Amino acid sequence: MALWGGRFSQGADSRFKQFNDSLRFDYRLAEQDIQGSMAWARALVKVGVLTAAEQGKLQQAMEVLLASVQQDPQQILSSDAEDIHSWVETQLIAAVGDLGKKLHTGRSRNDQVATDLKLWCKAQGELLAASITALQQGLVASARANQAAVLPGYTHLQRAQPVTYAHWALAYVEMLERDYSRLQDALKRLDTSPLGCGALAGTAYAIDREALALDMGFSGATRNSLDSVSDRDHVVELMHVASLSMAHLSRFAEDLIFYNTGEAGFVELSDAVTSGSSLMPQKKNPDALELIRGKTGRVVGAQMGMLMSLKALPLAYNKDMQEDKEGLFDALDTWHDCLDMAALVLID
Repeated sequence: MALWGGRFSQGADSRFKQFNDSLRFDYRLAEQDIQGSMAWARALVKVGVLTAAEQGKLQQAMEVLLASVQQDPQQILSSDAEDIHSWVETQLIAAVGDLGKKLHTGRSRNDQVATDLKLWCKAQGELLAASITALQQGLVASARANQAAVLPGYTHLQRAQPVTYAHWALAYVEMLERDYSRLQDALKRLDTSPLGCGALAGTAYAIDREALALDMGFSGATRNSLDSVSDRDHVVELMHVASLSMAHLSRFAEDLIFYNTGEAGFVELSDAVTSGSSLMPQKKNPDALELIRGKTGRVVGAQMGMLMSLKALPLAYNKDMQEDKEGLFDALDTWHDCLDMAALVLID
């Protein structure tokens, strides 16, 4: 089901529908779409669009839907809905009848998806911050366990002065601390709600957007509706934080790949994070570290792609912005996986 179509006399070509639909990736915003819809329903009561009884009925249905999605998010993909917003509305209509259609009153998918994506970024940011901290703790523990170990320090990849292993490990703690700080800065800047901005010029209802923002856990509401529905700075910022952190992880990986070589022999990587050769049984390949190094280009490439998608876009919303999600999801997933894998590499 599409949330539009009033002026159209025929359906979309199946090839266009496949090209245009976003459910195959924006299904990951299901929880956020439902959470935002719960808050919107409460706001609609305050302006007289919904009665308290109607809101209660919708709330109950959305709670059931949220629990179902949390248990099995993949169920969404069996639908032919255009996007996650259409899917949620379809499910609500099935649960509560035409009352489900009233929920979209005064709201556009433009402010809805912008809100969903910010809520998702906030949640992912917490997970990423925790993974950065865990890797820092792993580096400190490894440094503490090997305080007496000495290895060559390098400049120009030439042996320069002796340093301790602990000093080397703590250098990456500092890099990760800057990554953590940049992540917190980005999360602080994105912590404003665009809900209530409509398609581009606000809504006809006297929605208290500040109260609505606080209800969803934001620090406040955005100020300009044109900017709010077309702002993807937070997407680029998070991708940049991920790219720079991945550059740090790539350096970490390269150091350990070299230190693990037969020529250097400073460290030996665990069997748990290495693989062997089908032809040469003496080999112990640092696959985990090589993949961290290789995936860095993937994350940086996603950031560059997003910047090019945004370049020269006129105000306000354009369908180009649908390209924000796949790159962002993949970049942050990859960064998260690499942070966790780097921590695993440090375990004896």
